[in-house]
Amino acid sequence: MSSTPPVSPPRGQNLWRSTAIVSVMTLLSRIAGLVRDMVFMNLFGAGKLMDAFLVAFKIPNFLRRLFAEGAFSQAFVPVLAEVRTQRGDAEVRRLIDHVAGSLGVIVGGLSVVAIVFSPAIIFVFAPGFRGDEIKFDMAADMLRITFPYLLLISLTAFAGGILNTYGRFGASSFTPVLMNLCMIACAIWMAPLLSEPIMALAWGVLISGIVQLGFQWWPLRQINLVPRFRPDFKDPDVKRILTLMLPAMFGVSVSQINLLLDTVLASFLVEGSVSWLYTAERLTELPLGLIGIAVATVILPTLSAKHAQKSDAEFRATIDWALKVIVMVGVPASLAMGVLAEPLMASLFHHGRFDDTDVVKSAMALQALSGGILAFMLIKVFAPAFYARQDIKTPVRIGIIAMVANMVFNLMLVWHLEHVGLSLASTLSAFVNAGLLYKGLHQRDIYRLGPAWWLLAARFAAANAVMLAVLWLITPESSWWLAEQGWGRLGWVLLICAAGAAAYGVALLAVGFRPRELRHP
Repeated sequence: MSSTPPVSPPRGQNLWRSTAIVSVMTLLSRIAGLVRDMVFMNLFGAGKLMDAFLVAFKIPNFLRRLFAEGAFSQAFVPVLAEVRTQRGDAEVRRLIDHVAGSLGVIVGGLSVVAIVFSPAIIFVFAPGFRGDEIKFDMAADMLRITFPYLLLISLTAFAGGILNTYGRFGASSFTPVLMNLCMIACAIWMAPLLSEPIMALAWGVLISGIVQLGFQWWPLRQINLVPRFRPDFKDPDVKRILTLMLPAMFGVSVSQINLLLDTVLASFLVEGSVSWLYTAERLTELPLGLIGIAVATVILPTLSAKHAQKSDAEFRATIDWALKVIVMVGVPASLAMGVLAEPLMASLFHHGRFDDTDVVKSAMALQALSGGILAFMLIKVFAPAFYARQDIKTPVRIGIIAMVANMVFNLMLVWHLEHVGLSLASTLSAFVNAGLLYKGLHQRDIYRLGPAWWLLAARFAAANAVMLAVLWLITPESSWWLAEQGWGRLGWVLLICAAGAAAYGVALLAVGFRPRELRHP
């Protein structure tokens, strides 16, 4: 292969530009995802068939976040950045070829095993389905179709890690939009053609994986880094990535593990509980993906490069910049989503087979889960600070503590609060995780909050108080949202959100905050 001019990871003023690119693409993805879920709930409702599909979809999707976008990306990107910084392009191509082949062998073999033993996997992840033969068998059949998606999306995440390291964030951030479009198309046009219409959703998952992987190939060709699949488990760098990956599965994706454990317990609750939790999770993912994941995606290559260059001051400055952005957006997002839980659920999902009870139950779960939005975002900043330094033990230990705490909270709360207790447990355990991660950074003198944060926190608190007052004043009673029909609800809730955001922004400026405070030093 011919040599490729190096492309530096984003730094300084480019961090904002890269974050903006990822945020816009993620926003498109989240909007498409909401449309997808609206179509799903309208066509199929929140009954047993939708519960069965959501479990069959959640298992490979959970492993995607845990394995492909979680542990693998956090292990692969720092090693790739180090090899690129210290050894040059030829070694980068060798690493990419060997990792691609090894990853294909591992995940491909796992997919074959999952297809063969799909009933056993459903029994593990949704044991409550065993009492309903139709639901259980349907979930197992759909899992056989959806699980190969894990191989396709793992290779997609691998391609995205390469592109992100080379400062090209657009293509990898846009691919989730393609997934949602594929699934919407299958729900609308394929479902009526099948004897079991719900199966179209499973086929949509598989087709979307093929489309997403194909979409990444052209950007890789542009930088002359299309991988050649050459498995080599003896390669020292491949061994290092695998060594980093195994414990990182716990450290970086504890929140996803907690949500999946919620699904296990929800399978024992009343019909519809899995769907109520799902709709709540989907709405919290909108601000989380728009800012939290966007910031985490951008800072990981930068932190990895700064660590390889031994630039400790710039490493700290990058974390501080990311934390300011997260707090500025995460706190109002948490508060607003809690206040507007029922209006949002009614506006987006209250049509077709998604009835009044589904709106109320989903909104209750969203109120409990919305409190954790800030914590989930903080994890997205603090965890990469460890992984960029190739420190695996600390976040793993913290992740295990948080996971145990989640189970304790689940068992304490589920008996009285049912599915709402599961959401609340996820929120509490997320704060445990985020708090311990910061404590680890503080104790190791990797990052500490400076004196300027006291004034900044006071300004954010005042602006959030103003925003809450405006939301309370202009939001109609819950009965109005259930009685109103059509696009009026959606238009009104968008207007309320815009008014709240405007009030927050004006209040920030009034108390002395200036946008230049968010510049990267």
